[in-house]
Amino acid sequence: MIHKFKQGDLYFVLDVNSGAVHVIDEIVYDVLEYYPKQSPVEVIKSLKDRYTESEIRDVLEDVDYLIDNDMLYTDDAYVNSIEFQQRSPIVKAMCLHIAHDCNLRCEYCFASQGDFEGSRSMMSFEVGKKALDLLVEKSANRRNLEVDFFGGEPLMNFEVVKQLVEYGRSIEAERGKNFRFTLTTNGVLLNDDNIAYINEHMENVVLSIDGRKEVNDRMRYTIGGGGSYDVIVPKFKQLVDSRGGKSYYVRGTFTKNNLDFAADVIHMADLGFSSTSVEPVVASPSDPYALSEEDLEIIKNEYDKLAEEIIARKNTDREFNFFHFAIDMSQGPCVIKRLSGCGAGSEYLAITPEGDIYPCHQFVGNDHFKMGNVMAGILDFGLTKEFKNAHVYNKEKCRSCWAKFYCSGGCHANAYNFNNDIYVPYDLGCEMEKKRIQNSIYIYGKLNQE
Repeated sequence: MIHKFKQGDLYFVLDVNSGAVHVIDEIVYDVLEYYPKQSPVEVIKSLKDRYTESEIRDVLEDVDYLIDNDMLYTDDAYVNSIEFQQRSPIVKAMCLHIAHDCNLRCEYCFASQGDFEGSRSMMSFEVGKKALDLLVEKSANRRNLEVDFFGGEPLMNFEVVKQLVEYGRSIEAERGKNFRFTLTTNGVLLNDDNIAYINEHMENVVLSIDGRKEVNDRMRYTIGGGGSYDVIVPKFKQLVDSRGGKSYYVRGTFTKNNLDFAADVIHMADLGFSSTSVEPVVASPSDPYALSEEDLEIIKNEYDKLAEEIIARKNTDREFNFFHFAIDMSQGPCVIKRLSGCGAGSEYLAITPEGDIYPCHQFVGNDHFKMGNVMAGILDFGLTKEFKNAHVYNKEKCRSCWAKFYCSGGCHANAYNFNNDIYVPYDLGCEMEKKRIQNSIYIYGKLNQE
């Protein structure tokens, strides 16, 4: 299987199974429209008005060379991979819902403004400790374990965050593990002390902001109805400036209200935030800010604008990265990651303040997906098996899709929320993801032109 596309002044062909990306001439692009499905004679006949027979035969020879050397139309080496077939459910990452409460009331919040449609509550140290113990127990020989402090707003329960970090560090050597802690915050409660602590102890930090002041404050407002932009931007700058080069990114959400979201990413880059992410909102079609198919061309054009801006700023003091364009074009993730994606429900779990276990943070509150409770020491491996098997070969739409080894089948929660089935991908999300992948390839091609 191949996928070819044109962007800017470049033509590309991606060999889906090998991951090889070729920047090609227009004549090669045109020949691949027909060959090897058609014979050389038929290809020459189809293109005789555009190219000479000699030019076409030279290209056919080049294409045959790529095919013979497993760089084009290669066989799928993943489907029978021993590593994939024999994988077992090893939990390596955990999202701790340290607070089911929030000091903002973001209009689009999937977590129902922090309480996940339940009672507002805080995780105790005892529940968090049991969760870390479960992660260690179910991680087999995996050494590096990821723990994300999430909410609601985790800074509302920051003392427990610190206690859990201390506990994790106290058992690392004995259990042969290395905890890598991250924290997601809206920034309202940031101060000198917790900024210093976060920068010392968190491997990564996610800072929530939607971009321009008017865009951010329209959707991300306080309990009293005021905007959050003026409160959080100085604090985010302080945190990033004192972070010493450690990982972070500012993360926003775009909606129908700001389909020109490239301007929001660029705004954040101009503020000095070089690691950015803006995600498409996932909302009920009845919500006034929900995205729809009619928005798709505008969204694709915005991604194109971002790609050109990233290229223009490369190797300048205004350079920035966009999370969704950060694809490793050299070797990419391992086979299991390519086929199974985030690992929700099998490699990744979310824990509520009460200790309930879910496949990921976006399933929290849906009792159908409750997998157990850390305090009871129960983990439902029936659901684990269901999620483990939700890979690209078991999703009909994915099997024939050129993007499957990059998106790994997409988000299970989006699939369920829109199609009531984790095996049926969310179509609008698929189209946006395919455009982001093409932009990633385009950026790589432009920046690596000889």
